[in-house]
Amino acid sequence: MKRRRVTVPAVPVQVPLVWDVAGLVAGVDEAGRGPLAGPVVAAAVILDERQPISGLADSKKLSAQQRERLFDEIRAKALCCSVAEASVAEIDSLNILQATLLAMRRAVNGLRLKPVKVLVDGNRLPTLDVLAEAIVKGDDKISCISAASVLAKVTRDRMLAELDRRHPEYGFAAHKGYGTVAHLRALKLHGALPEHRRSFAPVAAVMSGQPPQSNP
Repeated sequence: MKRRRVTVPAVPVQVPLVWDVAGLVAGVDEAGRGPLAGPVVAAAVILDERQPISGLADSKKLSAQQRERLFDEIRAKALCCSVAEASVAEIDSLNILQATLLAMRRAVNGLRLKPVKVLVDGNRLPTLDVLAEAIVKGDDKISCISAASVLAKVTRDRMLAELDRRHPEYGFAAHKGYGTVAHLRALKLHGALPEHRRSFAPVAAVMSGQPPQSNP
C-alpha cells in the first residue's frame, strides 16, 4: 500500500473565530476609582482609521498639557465618543467596582454608533449587549482604549477643578480627590463634603470622629 505524504504548512493556519469580527471597535476606560471624592468617570471611543491621532498613551503617563491637547483632537477626529459617570451616591450604594462598571456601560450605551466589539482596560467587564474583551494595561497598548483613558481623565480632572473653585480649602486642584496627606488633613479640619465617598475608609473615619488612616 502506497503511503500518502502529508505536507505540513510552514506557517500555522489561523482559523477565523467569531470573536474577530469586522466592524467598529470601541475602547473603554475609566478615571477616578481610587480617590476619596467625586464621581467615577468612564469614556468610550470609536476612532477613525482615516484620521490617526499621534501620541496616544495611558493618560497617567501623559502631562496635563498633552492630555488637554489630545482631548480636543480625539473629540474632533473620533467617529464617535461618549463620556458617562457614576455618582458618589451610586459608589457608596453599589461599591466602587460596580459603580465603575455601571459608568462604563453608560458610556458604551451613549455611543452614537454601535460597535461590534468593545475593548475594556483592566480585567473586569461591564454587562453589554455586544462582544467585549478585557485587556490588562490596555490603555497603554490599544489606541482606542488610550483615547478613552484621556477623555475620562480630562473630564474628571475638570470636575475636580470646579470642585476646588467652590471649596479651595480642600486642595482638590492639586490632589484630584486622592487620599494625600494634605487631603486627609483638610478632611480632619473641615469635615466631609457631599462629594466625599462615605463608603471609603478615610472618609468614614472622619464621619465617625476617628482619625483618617489611608486611601482604600
